[in-house]
Amino acid sequence: MAKITNIRCIRTRVNGTWVIVKVETDQPGLYGIGSASDHYHARTVISAVETLAPKLIGREAGNIEDNWQTLLTSGYWRNGSILNTALAGIDMALWDIKGKEAGMPVYQLLGGPCRAAVPAYAHAAGNTLQELEDDVRRYMAEGYPVIRCQLGPYGGGGFLSNQETTRPRNAWAHDRSFDDEAYLTNVPKMFEYLRDKLGFGPKLTHDVHEHLLPHNAVTLAKLLEPYRLFFLEDLLSPEQIGWYRQVRQQCTTPQAMGELFINPHEWTPLITERLIDFVRVRVSKGGGITPCRKIATLCEWFGVNTAWQEGGDNDPVNQMAAVHLDMVSYSFGIQEENHFRPEEYEAFPGHAVLEGGHLYPNDAPGLGIDIDEERAAKLLDPERAARSLFMAEDRRADGTVVRP
Repeated sequence: MAKITNIRCIRTRVNGTWVIVKVETDQPGLYGIGSASDHYHARTVISAVETLAPKLIGREAGNIEDNWQTLLTSGYWRNGSILNTALAGIDMALWDIKGKEAGMPVYQLLGGPCRAAVPAYAHAAGNTLQELEDDVRRYMAEGYPVIRCQLGPYGGGGFLSNQETTRPRNAWAHDRSFDDEAYLTNVPKMFEYLRDKLGFGPKLTHDVHEHLLPHNAVTLAKLLEPYRLFFLEDLLSPEQIGWYRQVRQQCTTPQAMGELFINPHEWTPLITERLIDFVRVRVSKGGGITPCRKIATLCEWFGVNTAWQEGGDNDPVNQMAAVHLDMVSYSFGIQEENHFRPEEYEAFPGHAVLEGGHLYPNDAPGLGIDIDEERAAKLLDPERAARSLFMAEDRRADGTVVRP
């Protein structure tokens, strides 16, 4: 087997938020790539990869499980988002190398495909109900089997202007306020409108993005039950997952959860107690292919499905890792789609192909995707990459921050 000789990071995308790990070996031309992207902490993740790298130099690249377990505990504290992301980039790259050594795609190494392609769900949105309906119809025409529906941005339907709310006389400066009751009114109206216009043929989802207080989250799940959603996404924050027991007792609206999960203690009870229907860990945030294939197997035994998280901040390498897991997992449910600009696709030859609402891998050995370092370098704007990025800061009328 090949031995690891070097591990380095390649930072790309215009704002520098994509971090691709390249693991090189002592075999001429044999290397692997993996995703260690973090939209908000790219520089921190790069530092973590560089800190971990010396631990693996000289080790067998093919001992993936042992390498993963070694790195997990190498710093004593574990299961953090930065460590998981750094670990995932290395792990994906090692699977890429393993596939290349074997001369077969990773999905063949993992047991072979159990489906022809990977169904994906689209993201439809509109600032008005008519705009949303038009966007849903557009994705239906493209062939997407499942479509997510959002009224404007995350929390849309729940935002009120300053004139519509009762604010303190010393109110902090923010342009709008999130209001739970407005959300509980407008989101069911949104689905009432869509079902009236589209019927129950289209499979529809919605992302709460954890904005609601827990008791109101339970209420929303009950209110949406008549509209037969494919799933309701991120109804609760990771800190409040215990409330899924109340949700399960109250209604049958399918639940999808997990894009902020980084610790087995978060997803294991939800799966084993059958409190959710879809687990949505991002492959890189879960620690890579090695742990996520175990999540998929756990899901199978308890009748839960996977819906690995993507999102607009993600990169084509993480997407390809998810697709390989999707191809082999009986517990697969649906895959979140992701679009990239033409010049971004060009920097990643062998990327997954998104067509007619389905993602297609290729038959090349390993992950089947590579990075053109020259093109990747041209994507990067050093000035923009030097800026710090932060998650949107939504607040309630009194100034309280809304998670996430």
